[in-house]
Amino acid sequence: MPATVRETSTTDTSTRSARLDVERIRADFPILSLEVRGKPLVYLDNAATSQKPRSVIDALTRYYEAENGNIHRGVHYLSEKATELYDLTREAARRFFNARHAHEIIFTRGATEGINLVATSFGQAFVRAEDEIIVSTMEHHSNIVPWQLLCERTGAVLKVIPVTDAGELDMDGYRALLSERTRLVAVTHVSNALGTVNPVAEIVRLAHEAGAAVLLDGAQSAPHTAVDLQAIDCDFFVCSGHKMLGPTGASILYGKESWLDRMPPYMGGGDMIEHVSFERTTFAKLPSKFEAGTPAIGDVVAYRHAFEYLEEVGLDAIAAHEHDLLAYAVEQMRDIPGLTLVGTAPHKAGVLSFVMDCAHPHDIGTILDGFGVAIRAGHHCAQPLMRRYGLPSTARASFYLYNTHDEVDTLVRAIHHVRRVFA
Repeated sequence: MPATVRETSTTDTSTRSARLDVERIRADFPILSLEVRGKPLVYLDNAATSQKPRSVIDALTRYYEAENGNIHRGVHYLSEKATELYDLTREAARRFFNARHAHEIIFTRGATEGINLVATSFGQAFVRAEDEIIVSTMEHHSNIVPWQLLCERTGAVLKVIPVTDAGELDMDGYRALLSERTRLVAVTHVSNALGTVNPVAEIVRLAHEAGAAVLLDGAQSAPHTAVDLQAIDCDFFVCSGHKMLGPTGASILYGKESWLDRMPPYMGGGDMIEHVSFERTTFAKLPSKFEAGTPAIGDVVAYRHAFEYLEEVGLDAIAAHEHDLLAYAVEQMRDIPGLTLVGTAPHKAGVLSFVMDCAHPHDIGTILDGFGVAIRAGHHCAQPLMRRYGLPSTARASFYLYNTHDEVDTLVRAIHHVRRVFA
């Protein structure tokens, strides 16, 4: 079982009263004992994907060794067992995100598929020519391109919320964009490139006052902080299972029942129908209506153990630990000559993007890899945001529950080496 938290009286950059037992947590992740280039792995690419605890790995192995069967309608033991486990994950997701109903949870392959589902299905039902879709400058491409495609199909107009120099949404600019033509606002909860935590409750409230629905991209928030969907009151929410300790083939789309009931299916096929004839097909009730074909059953089954692991550790403790790591890293890096931090909003998650005047981000990433340090270098699927800051790319370190202060120290030493090599 994962470690929870232990009390500490240590005075440091954090004001919290509890500290994760990180060494116990790290023991649950087999890959963290890996050596890379002859050095201990320092994995700081968590915004791209997280590593997996033993409980998730074992659940996936156990499924294929002893539980594998196709779900629904089967009358034999394995089909019934697989269906039971599949449905347990849906209920675990409902509880984890405090959704009102389990049938408001739709399993997808990733957050990208969830956004495309909404753009296609909601768009077909509710978006017409000259309607408006609002996104922000800090969106991942997955929360830009589907809406561009929708606008091309329908004649709707895409509008964009500006971002400040510090990396915050310009909320006055957002208010000015809202109108009676706004049909949907699609924004990220936490920026993958900047770490900015957006004021999503206020974004939702303003959109609803204008009569618009809201989709939140929670790919970077769900792994790191408690998300209460009823409190936030968004209409749609997507997240990526593989970024929150789960397998790569299972993710979540949440949608309010009142919307999902009125939206047409995204795909046609098996398991999403009620009755099929050559004259007419009627569709199954939620959630089956949006889950055509055989899903990634094993991945969904193992995903439940990721939810349980995060609940056992505690999302508040994880968020506090990451905030402590971020503050420590900023303190260590702000005085490195020629290094500039990108994204300095006061409310940030554990994402640290930076550039150096002496080296391209790809060179930074390559040299850090020689120290065993895994970071991300590039535009982070956020090219409009990079252009906002006049940058082609950044280097990005991103923290999670199993990272340590010692790993931050290794990161900083490696960055100093980059400067020695290029300067």
